Order: sequence, then structure tokens, then C-alpha cells
Amino acid sequence: MNQHSSAAADAFPVDRIRTMFPALQKAGDFIFLDNAAGAQIPQSVLDAVTDHLVSHNVQRGGRYGRSVTVDRVIDEARQSVAILINAYRPEEVCFGMNATSFIRLVSLGIGQMIAADRTRDEIVVTDMDHDANIATWLALQAQGAKFVWWRMREDGNLHVDDLKPLVGERTRLVACTVTAHAIGSIVDVASVARIAHAAGAEVFLDSVHYGPHGLIDVQAWDCDYLVCSGYKNFSPHMGFLWGRFDLLKRLPTFREDFIPDEPPYKVEAGTFIYENVAGMDAAVRYLESIGRNFAPSNNRTRRENIVAGMTAIRQYELVLALAMMKVLHECGATIYGVADEARLDERVPTFCFNIGKLSPQRIVEEMAKRDIGIRDGHMYAPRLMNRLNLSMDSGAIRASLLHYNTLDEVRRFGEALKAVIAKLS
Repeated sequence: MNQHSSAAADAFPVDRIRTMFPALQKAGDFIFLDNAAGAQIPQSVLDAVTDHLVSHNVQRGGRYGRSVTVDRVIDEARQSVAILINAYRPEEVCFGMNATSFIRLVSLGIGQMIAADRTRDEIVVTDMDHDANIATWLALQAQGAKFVWWRMREDGNLHVDDLKPLVGERTRLVACTVTAHAIGSIVDVASVARIAHAAGAEVFLDSVHYGPHGLIDVQAWDCDYLVCSGYKNFSPHMGFLWGRFDLLKRLPTFREDFIPDEPPYKVEAGTFIYENVAGMDAAVRYLESIGRNFAPSNNRTRRENIVAGMTAIRQYELVLALAMMKVLHECGATIYGVADEARLDERVPTFCFNIGKLSPQRIVEEMAKRDIGIRDGHMYAPRLMNRLNLSMDSGAIRASLLHYNTLDEVRRFGEALKAVIAKLS
């Protein structure tokens, strides 16, 4: 490890952070390395959910105190998420069940617009995304949509130079991930937006996997829609959609007649899980606290604290990523995605790999016996598996780290993996 990496690891208060997560404190020797499937949550988030259920578990919209409090909690959470992603206004943030349902909601609206006006009927999709951000768009074929594929290169990432010739006067939308949930590759989404907007097209971003790893900034990225899931961002199971206000206002959506025809109300059909929205608010404040404690200042705004916190997280996770990459190389692993240490800044510490011809399932089962939780399978990405010449039945192994993981856990992972390889070979 170089001096910069060592300094970043020493400076990051991971031991103090781990005390904030009850699951980590109760886990004993177990190591959580399946974080790409969902993060653990801090005590402050648990407290927010419990307080909501105990103190004001009622429907919003009433005139009595507990109901008024629910309205306030939702408003505060909307403001917090708007700050987290640097939205132009809080009303652009819409709460609901999960990212997949929001992708479907937006796709149905765009499908109606394509059916009404075929002048822009092309949608660009990628072969690196979660299937939720592919199949939902492909389902619009019945409405007249046509599809153009932006392919991942052999180096494990999407390149904007390959996107340029795919976008033209018929392009309606470019749908892509910010970070590949299976292989951890980070996409240059700001450049995606420049290319799309120059052709008069829109950009839909899946930020589910990037959310816990780096700073989301819809203004800097200049995107048009973005989805995220709370359960990967240190909150309970819920999701949110962000969209430019004018686009959400124009988007055809289902709504009951008494619901205002403007965001966020027209998007938030029915009752969602208020207590989990309270948890999402607390999760944002947790990320703020990292920035506030990492570089104390009395004058910083909430957004500035988030920037400081996510910057610190990103630098520490690069240290974890470098250590994990070294371990996997030592074990003779085939790493899918960015596997070059010199390109470390193009990935998050989510590693998809295989060990020769050894069964991914057997390796994961043996690692579980050693108190290490990792995952095997197709990672809900059939097109990516096909691109990597992997079968859907066996797929690959995924080990995914977050900022509450430690270098010692990476070391223990490596020792266990070497022992498993020796046993199964």
C-alpha cells in the first residue's frame, strides 16, 4: 500500500463508525461482504423507524398532532434526499417502494409519449446494467419503441466514445447505470448527458449501486431522471425517484382524480412506507455526520457536510478496493470489470470474479462456513453474464465492501479464500 493509501486508511474513523451499526456489533466474527445486495443500518436509522411506529404510526393528511407530524417527517425526508443528491427543489424527489417500480413507472409514461409521437422512438440501453434498467425499457416495444445497444468494452466499462455514434435525432432516452451493481464499474455519466442533450435526448440514471459509495449530484451530472434504493444506502427498504420538475410534470402517470397533477403527488400513488422514509431521512443525516466529524466546521451547510462525508468514504473505499484487488490477484481470480490497479478510480469495491473452473456455489458455501457472507449467481444481469461468457446457472462470485468494512476483514477474506481454493482444488 502506498503512503497516500495508508494515510487515507489511518485517517478514516472506521472503528468508531462500526460502533454505530448494531448488526456489526452483534455479528461476532461474521464478515458482511454481500453489501451490494443491501447495507446494514446505523442505530440512528433504527431509532427513527421505531420512533415513527411508536409515536405517530397514523395516516398523513389529518388535522390532529400525530398526523401533522407524519406530514412533517415526509417533508423533512424529502428535503434531506434533495440535499443528498443536490436536487434543484425538494418537490422533484418522489418516494415509493423501490427503484425497479420507479423505472417501470417512468418507462410507462415515456412509452405513452412515444406511442403518441414517433419522431423520437429510440432508447439506448446497455449490456452492463441490472436487468431492471433494461427489461423495463425493452417492454416498450409494443408502444413502438426501438432500441440501440451501448456495449461494454473488453476492459470492463462503458466508454462514451462508443455512445456518440449511437445517439441521434431519433433518440428519445439514454438509460444507463452510474455504477454497475455486478462488477463495480463507474460510468462517466456527465459525459453521457452532454452527448444525449446535444442530440435533444434525455438521460435516465440508475444510481442504486453508486449511492453508498460516492457523491450523487444531479446538477453536476445534468441528468433528467435518477432512481435510488434506500436499503443500499443505510436505510430500510424503500426507494426514491428524482426527475426534473418540468419533466415529471409532463410525464403521464396514473393518479386518482383527487391527487394534484404535479410532482411529487402525481408520482406517489397510494400509501408508501412512512416509517422507512423516516429511516431514509436519518440515513442522510448519518452520512452528514461523517462529514461533520471528519472535518469539523461550524459554517458548513448540510450539503457541504455530505460532500465532505462522501469524499472521505470514497477515499477510504479506494484503499479497500486496492487491498481486495491484490488479494484476488494473489488467489488467481479472474476479475470481471476493471481489474487494473492503475484504473482503480473507475470502480467501487464491488468485485465479481471466478476462480478457474471451481464452482462459484461451492466456494460461496465454503466461505459461509468460515463466517464470510458473499454471493454467487447471475446478479440479476443476464445480458452482462452473456457478455462475460458466463452461464446463468453458475454465474460468478461477488464480494462487495462498504465503508464500515476493514482492511483486516479483507485480509481474513483472502486467507479464507486461499484455504477454500486449496480444499476444492
